[in-house]
Amino acid sequence: MESETTKSSVIYFYPSTTTTTTTAYNIATTAATTSSSSSTAATTATTSILIAVIKSLLLGSIIICAVVGNALVILSVSRYHNLRTKANMFIVSLAFADLLVALLVMPFSASQEVAGRWLFDGVTCDLFNANDVLFSTASLLNLCCISLDRYIAITDPFNYTTRLNKCRVVVILVSAWLASILVSHLPIHLKIYSADAFGRQQKIINDDDEEVINEICSFQVNWLYGIVSSLISFWIPTIVMLFTYQKIFNEAKRQVEQIENITNLLSAFQAEMKNQAAAALQQQTNNENRRIKREHKAAKTLGIIMGVFLGCWLPFFIWYLTDSICREQCNTPKVFISFLFWVGYANSALNPLIYAFFNREFRGAFRKQLCHCKRALTWSRAKKPHLVTELAASYSERHNWSGEVSYNKKDDI
Repeated sequence: MESETTKSSVIYFYPSTTTTTTTAYNIATTAATTSSSSSTAATTATTSILIAVIKSLLLGSIIICAVVGNALVILSVSRYHNLRTKANMFIVSLAFADLLVALLVMPFSASQEVAGRWLFDGVTCDLFNANDVLFSTASLLNLCCISLDRYIAITDPFNYTTRLNKCRVVVILVSAWLASILVSHLPIHLKIYSADAFGRQQKIINDDDEEVINEICSFQVNWLYGIVSSLISFWIPTIVMLFTYQKIFNEAKRQVEQIENITNLLSAFQAEMKNQAAAALQQQTNNENRRIKREHKAAKTLGIIMGVFLGCWLPFFIWYLTDSICREQCNTPKVFISFLFWVGYANSALNPLIYAFFNREFRGAFRKQLCHCKRALTWSRAKKPHLVTELAASYSERHNWSGEVSYNKKDDI
């Protein structure tokens, strides 16, 4: 009886085929999901690295071109006497502003574009925004000054030296830089322009569907500062440049017609005049023609610079003015904003290229500078083997093969 009770209380467990199959399926599914997630994460990481490399190469090329080009402009004017003119003082000021954009603005902007977040603190963000407005505004105002200089040189050439002497040129340039400082560092450091430039949060969803918040250095301005700063930095200088260039174009056209009339008149009366008088008049006419052609070429270069300037900055300032008024309602994509900023920055790299291509004097000066650098590098490389040989010979003279040092009597003196 006891044995029967014992037998009845024993329970046997047999493995279930269905349970085993389900467990194996879940394990396989989990492994496949994990493998897929790992593969997706690896692909995403590779894509991010590739995009960062492309951005670095593109933005780095713009920065290098801007630094080298504007440095060549400044060095050329400082080294070559024929380029030290009053007109080129404005060009040097423009190149200096563009060089500072490349050195103090573009690297910070590029680091944020590549890293996807602001790598520095809030004080640096304010300084970056202030320098951005300062040097970009100075660049635009210097272009306006160049157009005024060309306007006076072409419309009133005989009084050009009197109306625009060196002292007045300095006053104009100082005024342009002071206006740039007043519209940039003063309102930005006093927090007049906005209160939320730094600390704007950018929400990013990572691979685990978790929300990651990065701080970015944005330039969010109130409507009053947006209108005033855009008027001073862009709209007023642009109107002045368009007005002056229209006057320059009309005057250049009139002077070309005048030259043709004088040439025809000279040809008609040349046979009736004495040879000496005819030669003197011909020489005077040729000198005037060369001066006018030189001024017209400078005006043509200015026109190309203005066209490039409008192409680079007009889209940005249209967005800037619109965004400062509508704010959050506009909701402009960040990629588009970055594109507008860097198209504007690219203007600082294009100005020296325009001078090098269209201005023969600057082109020759650039060529001399680059050849000088090339010769210096070649001399440095050629000098290194000779320097090593000289050091070895000097060492051999002072040391014998046994390693003992031998001195001459002159060495003891």
